[in-house]
Amino acid sequence: MTTFASKAITYYNALSAPTTLPPGVGVMNPYQQPEVQQIVREFYTKFYEDTHPRVFVLGINPGRFGAGITGISFTTPQNLRRYCGIENSLRDTPELSSRFIYQVIEALGGAQTFYGQFFLTSLFPLALIKDGKNYNFYDDRTTTNVLWPAITETVRTQLHFGASRHVAVCLGRKNETYLRRLNEQQGFFERIVTLDHPRYILQYKTKDSPLYLEKYIATLQDCLDVGL
Repeated sequence: MTTFASKAITYYNALSAPTTLPPGVGVMNPYQQPEVQQIVREFYTKFYEDTHPRVFVLGINPGRFGAGITGISFTTPQNLRRYCGIENSLRDTPELSSRFIYQVIEALGGAQTFYGQFFLTSLFPLALIKDGKNYNFYDDRTTTNVLWPAITETVRTQLHFGASRHVAVCLGRKNETYLRRLNEQQGFFERIVTLDHPRYILQYKTKDSPLYLEKYIATLQDCLDVGL
């Protein structure tokens, strides 16, 4: 039996970085590191060792302090230990998005329950950096165009891990523009629903974060009703 886990492990631990990025745009590929490869194996074996479909929750591309370090979407080294029970020797990193996402995960029953129903991922699987800071694939048109074939292939390949095609959750209002464009081209999902990006919430709407948390919980629960 080929499980969701086995497909994901094979995919991530074979990822290679693009070589045609515009000048000044760099990429982080943690999957070449033995400790990250072990984390990937342990994480997916623990939470995805089955053939059940998941509702996909898609961000932009990883940040340099989350999956850019651990290889696990929206997950810092410390949250990997605290919430997922996966020990590691990676240095702790600050990451607003990871903090909010794990509030959501805990509210929905914890990592075992959440990952049994959802798959957190991104349109492009590797962290981008420019001038030492996080960079988004849509921050300039050239980068978008260069990465578009890889973005298309990323989502297409990951669907075969075990996706519910009825609905997908998009994280980020600007990200929605590109996911909808991709979906119009490829027909990956029947419906897309969008939530504000966790970084935006904690960076600009901290006072309202409890309301955003409620919105996340309600939206994700609604997606389960139609998606699985």
